[in-house]
Amino acid sequence: MFKGPVGIQSLLKDGTQSYAGVDEALLKNMEASKYVSEITRTSLGPCGTNKLIVNHINKHFVTSDTATMLKELDIYHPAAKLVVMAVQAQEQECGDATNLVSILIGELLENAEQLLKQGIHASDIIRGYEMAGDRVVKYLNDNDDLVAYTLGDVKSVDQISTAIKSVLGAKQYGLEDTLTRLVASACCSVMPEDPKKFDIDNIRVAKLPGCGNIHNSYVVEGMVTTRDTMGIEKHKKNCKVAVYGCGLEMTGTETQGTVLLESGKQLMDFAKGEEKKMEEFVQSLVDAGVEAVIVGGAIQDIALHFLNKHHILAIKCTSKFEMRRLCRTLGATGIVRLGAPLPDELGYAESIDVEEISSAKVTVVRAADSKVSTIVLRGATANFLDEVERAIDDAVNVVRCCAVKGQRQFVVGGGGCEISLGLDVAKFGQECSGLEQYAVLKFAESLEVVANIIAENAGLNAMDAVTTLKAAHASGQTKMCVDVDAPNRRASPICDAVSKSILDNRGIKSWAIRLAIDTVLTILRIQHIIVAKQAGGPQTKGTPYVDED
Repeated sequence: MFKGPVGIQSLLKDGTQSYAGVDEALLKNMEASKYVSEITRTSLGPCGTNKLIVNHINKHFVTSDTATMLKELDIYHPAAKLVVMAVQAQEQECGDATNLVSILIGELLENAEQLLKQGIHASDIIRGYEMAGDRVVKYLNDNDDLVAYTLGDVKSVDQISTAIKSVLGAKQYGLEDTLTRLVASACCSVMPEDPKKFDIDNIRVAKLPGCGNIHNSYVVEGMVTTRDTMGIEKHKKNCKVAVYGCGLEMTGTETQGTVLLESGKQLMDFAKGEEKKMEEFVQSLVDAGVEAVIVGGAIQDIALHFLNKHHILAIKCTSKFEMRRLCRTLGATGIVRLGAPLPDELGYAESIDVEEISSAKVTVVRAADSKVSTIVLRGATANFLDEVERAIDDAVNVVRCCAVKGQRQFVVGGGGCEISLGLDVAKFGQECSGLEQYAVLKFAESLEVVANIIAENAGLNAMDAVTTLKAAHASGQTKMCVDVDAPNRRASPICDAVSKSILDNRGIKSWAIRLAIDTVLTILRIQHIIVAKQAGGPQTKGTPYVDED
């Protein structure tokens, strides 16, 4: 004990690692966090590139979605995990602008590192970043001159299309018009009278890879299940539907027994009681006017026989989440007993049809005033459809922020809003005194990274684009942004964001900037790292399998 290591190592168990100081702890943490930002920065904007990720269970992901990338990378470094946690928090809270969080963290840390190497203390940098952060959030939230568009009616397809076009264009460039129409129609069809009760779970996506392209996609006011019905009935119109959470099978004892049959009559009578009970149950469905049943468990052959006999359509649904959505679609109540349904437990469907799409059979359940809407996506590969689904999820989350949180104001996208914020922070920095001024000015410089990366990923001259954009905003043209559609290098690299619907939700952007600032300040305050020795035994990777929602 008294002859071992000195200092803090003498207090810890063997194998514990300790790092302290600016060089060993702070700069190493900043370097690790910047690596995370470098991974995602090339995926920003409409011309961003995809990443091919193979996770620990050999599942392939081709994506430009930051939250998906960082989730599947299984990052180990504790400081880099702070960036991942910030991105996940942004994904859960807003569902969009995750890459903005990652990139802004990396750029703020890059500029903070330069100040540290110039001899400015970390405490001065922290105070400067706090001052600049408070200034930029207040300016973004309170200055109505930044507002480029306000969503008035969340039930208007045209207004929602304007609000979400930029979100979809950033993920699926060139397909934004088609996807915008689909998402806007789906959201408006399920928007309740009170928009604050809007639930994103009511917007479903059915992916059907194979023959066809994304332009063949369409919206169904109801549910689409990617499976066939169980019996011979494939089509029903204007029918009553019973939803059973249990299976259509007779219960039996858990013990096993032996039966001695001495004649053919005994063999014929052996299962007659079970058949009689099942026939009585199916007859009770017929008497109640039921023409279709949805079952959450197994369907016995004898039950299927009587269902076919009475021309009752049967759908087997193994997912409890899908059962709940079907109940919402049909207005039915799930029944957990094997018996005749009550009148108020039945649902109603306008039509239930089995359709064959790309050699795959799907069951389409349509209902009047359905609370669930399904976007049927067509495409060549499963990876492409997965990426389109992630883009749709981001767009639906923007609609949720507008409807539920009341964040209906939009600012200029394409790096334009960040340039305006940077100019205001730079003006504020000139008025500051003390060493904090350097940090405030570096903060203003960091905000230019968004426009810089968007132009760089589009193949434009990034320096020329940022310089032109700053000059335009300084002269009062605050609705300008980077133009990734610039036809040639001689054309202007900026354009009017409002005319092209290049917009970002103000509440989402404000939340992303706050998360980035808080994460950077947390990393800058870390001066000591202590890592205990890993426990023995096999290490589990990732999360266990759970039923997909």
